[in-house]
Amino acid sequence: MEDVYIARVGAQSMNQNTGNKIKALCTAAGLANMVDPGDLTAVKVHFGELGNDAFVSPLHAASVVKEIEAIGAKPFLTDTNTLYLGGRRNAVDHAKTAALHGFCYPVFDCPVIIADGLRGQSFTSVDVYGKHFDAVKIASDIVSADSMVVVSHFKGHEAAGFGGALKNLGMGCASNEGKREQHTTRPMILEDRCILCGACMNACPEFCISIAGKSVSIDLEHCIGCLMCMNTCPEHAIDLDWQDDGVVFVERMIEYASGAVGNKTGKAFYINFLINITPHCDCTPWNDIPFVPDIGILASIDPVALDKACYDLVNGEEGVLGSLLPDHHRPGEEKFTRVWPGTNPELQISYAEEMGLGRGEYRLVEI
Repeated sequence: MEDVYIARVGAQSMNQNTGNKIKALCTAAGLANMVDPGDLTAVKVHFGELGNDAFVSPLHAASVVKEIEAIGAKPFLTDTNTLYLGGRRNAVDHAKTAALHGFCYPVFDCPVIIADGLRGQSFTSVDVYGKHFDAVKIASDIVSADSMVVVSHFKGHEAAGFGGALKNLGMGCASNEGKREQHTTRPMILEDRCILCGACMNACPEFCISIAGKSVSIDLEHCIGCLMCMNTCPEHAIDLDWQDDGVVFVERMIEYASGAVGNKTGKAFYINFLINITPHCDCTPWNDIPFVPDIGILASIDPVALDKACYDLVNGEEGVLGSLLPDHHRPGEEKFTRVWPGTNPELQISYAEEMGLGRGEYRLVEI
């Protein structure tokens, strides 16, 4: 059973401001045991898609960087390029988006390095032992880093149920080709809901969607499974075969997560922000209102225990009326499968345990 440390929201003095909470969390959870002086330390963040402002605040990420620098390590902010259209599909646009969102000097005095290179093609093959892969394609600069601090926004996710540290590792540390290997999900049109608005067609990065007459079709041969069509559809007229595609997506993502930390035993630290707990991934160029109130910030050396604690805490909250959560508003009721019906959020935890990433059992320690 691993300890998961939590600093809850709310403050009545300077000692309780967010920066001091992050400092206390890093100390209590053992950051200094995972990061050594002189380490080139990857600070794995999500810079947020253009149009989204729910991602972890650069001010909060800067507090994490400050603690890494205090150890004597050399941190760099990092993420990987996306498959879909937007502000992060190549390293040039990605770095500009990071700067526009505040991940730049003078907030930080460390560099932004896009870990999979100019076009997402720089990767290192890492052996894994899973159901789907013998080796995974991890961004080269993630593998090359001496240590890694994973800073994650815990929120909903349309295919995985939730996104936290495990998804930040699995999808977030994969190269372009690695993301393609995970996105085997193939969307389908629910014709009774479709209003032929064309939003999905405009969102598709591979131009796989077409409208002819009164029907929409998806070219599944060329579809990359990024699910931007599903995210964009205002009528929820695009869905997945959850029994097969949803399970495979999560399992592949977790196998990639195991590869991301394959050479980081005793050299990885995790912080999850349970703030702005929105329904969608930060990859969407918008964000909806949170479906539960802010809870706090959590840290651990075990990503599985950390995500499980966050999952339990969210379910323990009262749901926000008027959010994408249609019911199950009472504390203790399952939230994620109501926001995203058909998903199986706990599969992330159970398969991550099977892959040796950590344990779902935890002890919550208040600081």
